[in-house]
Amino acid sequence: MKHFGFSIFFTIVCLAISAYWGYTHGPQAGLQTMFTALTITAILAVMEVSLSFDNAVVNASVLRGWDHFWKMIFLTVGIVVAVFGMRLVFPIVIVAVTADMGMLEVVKMALNNPIEYSAKLMAHHAEIAAFGGSFLLLVFLNFFLDEGKDTHWFRWLERRLANLANVPAMSVFVALIALLIMAANVEEAKRLVVTMAGIWGIVIYIGVQVLSHMLGGEPEVDEDGNAIGHDASGAPSGVIKAGIGGFIYLEVLDASFSFDGVIGAFAITSDVVIIMLGLAIGAMFVRSMTIYLVEKGTLDAYIYLEHGAHYAIGALAFIMLASGTGVHVPEVVTGLIGVAFIVWAIFASIQYNKRTVNS
Repeated sequence: MKHFGFSIFFTIVCLAISAYWGYTHGPQAGLQTMFTALTITAILAVMEVSLSFDNAVVNASVLRGWDHFWKMIFLTVGIVVAVFGMRLVFPIVIVAVTADMGMLEVVKMALNNPIEYSAKLMAHHAEIAAFGGSFLLLVFLNFFLDEGKDTHWFRWLERRLANLANVPAMSVFVALIALLIMAANVEEAKRLVVTMAGIWGIVIYIGVQVLSHMLGGEPEVDEDGNAIGHDASGAPSGVIKAGIGGFIYLEVLDASFSFDGVIGAFAITSDVVIIMLGLAIGAMFVRSMTIYLVEKGTLDAYIYLEHGAHYAIGALAFIMLASGTGVHVPEVVTGLIGVAFIVWAIFASIQYNKRTVNS
């Protein structure tokens, strides 16, 4: 309960604000709109948690190597960035930049004409999907393209992927191929901007690694004196050691996950305030789940949990890239795929533990 106490309190506050907003705003404001607002807020919160549970697992795999100070930074500054920065400010920035409008003008449009605001944001879905999809694809690939990784869930696949780690820049090569395939299937007028957005996703992923290496000092070495390049999370070991680099890595990772939630939320409602409240509740619970997983040692107890999370991330990456070409995958399906991989990994881990005990 201690891990989720603040999240529950935060949920109550957000639902109260949602009820007030629904009761006092809109042409037919009243009890009916209040209950509608509460229902949609709850749906968005559940959707965000289901879409981001794998995010919590990956966050935990990175965060468990941090000291208390940086964990607190993640829980304080990180919460503000995740809840207000990525769920509210960043979509407004996208509209302001692409539509050549002032920030205040976009905020007024979001509050007074949410349908137009939603349309302007959705008009740039392909670029958003290219950026987020490329970044998440590298997270997925760098977890499995690791020759030092000796724990395999699907051995026939993961051993082959581990062998490909010997090929220089293999993950970037695959990500670029996926981006080029996506760009070839979008309308010609958007092809360049979509390609650039995807390249920025790749550049930022590599840039975080570079920053982490620069801040992390000398690389870790094993007992034979060989450099340890990656940890179990698929992130470079410097990300674990360097607080600033690790913090940026987790925030960009959260941003990539939040794109899907924000875009999906507009399919449910165009009310920006309700969207922010619902997604904020979900983001808060994801943070609580992250700390719970770290402090309870869940990743050590369930050996394949990280594998399941990264397979879910890989699926989300391909779904995002496909959605940029006009392929629509319902958010419910996207969330269920992530949950399915996580549940499957938990059961597989339980079976592994039983076999280990019996042997």
